[in-house]
Amino acid sequence: MKNRPLILITNDDGVNARGINELAACLRDLGDIVVFAPDGPRSGMSGAITSLIPLSCSLLEEEAGRRVYSCTGTPVDCVKLAVNDIIGRKPDLLVSGINHGGNMSVCVHYSGTLGAAVEGCILGIPSLGISLVDYTDGSGFGESCRLGRQVALCMLEEGLPEGIYLNLNVPNLPQVKGIRVCRQAEGRFINEYMRMENPAGMPVYWLTGSLYNRQPSHPDNDTQALDAGYASLVPCKTDVTDYEYMERLNARMRPDF
Repeated sequence: MKNRPLILITNDDGVNARGINELAACLRDLGDIVVFAPDGPRSGMSGAITSLIPLSCSLLEEEAGRRVYSCTGTPVDCVKLAVNDIIGRKPDLLVSGINHGGNMSVCVHYSGTLGAAVEGCILGIPSLGISLVDYTDGSGFGESCRLGRQVALCMLEEGLPEGIYLNLNVPNLPQVKGIRVCRQAEGRFINEYMRMENPAGMPVYWLTGSLYNRQPSHPDNDTQALDAGYASLVPCKTDVTDYEYMERLNARMRPDF
């Protein structure tokens, strides 16, 4: 696994999820593949890492140009462990997904799928997160694979600027109209918990809610593109500094503050 591009694939749905297996299959001819993913679902993990207990990983499958590992950690753990200790050389591309559910708008801050892409970006690897905007069991990953492959091929050919990773969301349609490069919609979740009672009569709370976007919204945001039948591609930055406000804040602070 030295002469072709090395592609590291991970996710937050687990190594046996449909999305990651279809993704690995559709990228198979673009390079040598290492799948290194959690041993079960890790949705909503964002950038979480495991620090209080040791990690372990297992090689599940191996053939020419393809290896599959299962890891006990989070998506970010998977990227860190794979790159630092397991796969032997720095990947040319990291692809996280295909997530079974959308990661548009504010979801980027919660997503384990995007957490893995952020970590790849921090490690200097061109990184892409792919999500299918649908949660049902019968979801089709065909268009997500087709469009994700197009973006992955472009990244292998051209790379990405330092500190930039890509977030691709694909609507669950038989044929997507195309890809629109977008900004992240300004949103938040509302009605976030459903209150119920356990058998002992004690209140318990299930995470639920719906995504609400601030109005007026920019016409080039990701949720509007998805609603119009396009896949959304948002370039994201690991540097979260607000440089404009940094200047304003600096002007207000006393030198001895």
